Amino acid sequence: MYSKNDKNKERQRRHERIRNKVVGTESCPRLSVFRSNAHIHAQIIDDTKGATLVSCSSVELKLEIGSNVEAAKQVGTELAKRAQAKGIENVVFDRGGYIYHGRVQALAEAAREAGLNF
Repeated sequence: MYSKNDKNKERQRRHERIRNKVVGTESCPRLSVFRSNAHIHAQIIDDTKGATLVSCSSVELKLEIGSNVEAAKQVGTELAKRAQAKGIENVVFDRGGYIYHGRVQALAEAAREAGLNF
C-alpha cells in the first residue's frame, strides 16, 4: 500500500510525463488543474511566456465546501467565463497527473459547457 507521500510522488511523475507532451501556446494555452484535500484550483497558462492568463479556485470563490464535485463545476464555469472575457476560446487540458474522474472531470466538463474548447 502507498503512503500519502508515495502517492503524491507517483502523481508528480505522471504530471511530468503529461507536461512533456502538453504545452500551452499563445493561440492555445494550457488549462492546468490542482486538486487538494480542501480545494480545487485551475489556471490557464501560456507556457511560451511563462505567464498565467486566467485563474480561479474554490478559495477565491469563497465556497463553503471547496472539495466536492459541485465546487469543481462552479470553478470550471467561472474559469471559462473569465477566459472568454479575455478572448480565450481554445485550450489544451492538463489534468495534473490526476485521474480524469470526479472533481477533475467535473471541472473540465463545466468549462466545456461554459464555452471553452478542448
